[in-house]
Amino acid sequence: MAKTTGYITLLAKWLIGVALISWRYLWQTTPLHRSEVCVHTDERLPPEVPEELLDERCQPAVAGVGELYHRLFSVRVVDGAHHPDELMLRVKEDLNCAAPTEVVRFYKTRGGMDDMRLGDEFVVRMPGPWDGPVRVVACGPDRFRFVTLRGHLEAGQIEFRAVTEDDTVLFEIETWARPSSRLVHLLYTRLRLAKEMQLNMWVRYCLSIASVCGGRASGGVRIETKRVLA
Repeated sequence: MAKTTGYITLLAKWLIGVALISWRYLWQTTPLHRSEVCVHTDERLPPEVPEELLDERCQPAVAGVGELYHRLFSVRVVDGAHHPDELMLRVKEDLNCAAPTEVVRFYKTRGGMDDMRLGDEFVVRMPGPWDGPVRVVACGPDRFRFVTLRGHLEAGQIEFRAVTEDDTVLFEIETWARPSSRLVHLLYTRLRLAKEMQLNMWVRYCLSIASVCGGRASGGVRIETKRVLA
C-alpha cells in the first residue's frame, strides 16, 4: 500500500510539473527555430571528463539507456551591457539568475558559495519525481560544464557558454545525454513529456539571459537536436 501511494505521489508531482511547463509553453510568443535529425555518428562527441573528477556517483552518457541526444539551445543578445566573461561570471555566481524558478531551482551542495570551481556540486530541484544532481567538470572564463550524478533523470553532460559573435553575445546551452533509466526513456523518448519539459526550461533560461546581460534576445531561440542512433 505504501509503495503504491509513493508511486501515486511521484506521478502527481510529475503531472504538476508538466502542467506548469505546458502553461508557460502555450503563452510563448518568442520565435523558436527547432530542428531534429537522426544520425548514426556525431562529429561533436561529448567532451572527456577529467579522470580525477570521475567516481562511482558519476552518471556519464554511457551509463544511460537508449540513443544519445545531442541538443544545442542558443540565443543572440543585442544591446547588452555585459561582455561574455562578465555574463558567465554572473551566471556562475548565481545559476538561478536566469532560471524559471517557479519550476526549477539550483542549490549548491558542495563547494564555496562565492564562486564556481572544479568539483563543486549542485542539485537541480524540479516539480517532478527526480532532482538533478550534477558536478562541475570544466570551468573557464566563458563557460562551464556539468556531468550528471546518480539520481539525475539524464546520464551525460551539459555545458553553458557565452562568446562574442558579430558584435552580439551568443549564449549557448549544449547537452549530450541519454535517459538514465527505462522509465525515463519512456517519458523522454516515447511520450516526449520529459523532452518537452527540458526544451521549455532551457528556452526560458536562454531568454532570461538577455535580461541578465542587459540586452534583448534577437531572432528568437534556436534548438538543434541530433538523435544519435549508433
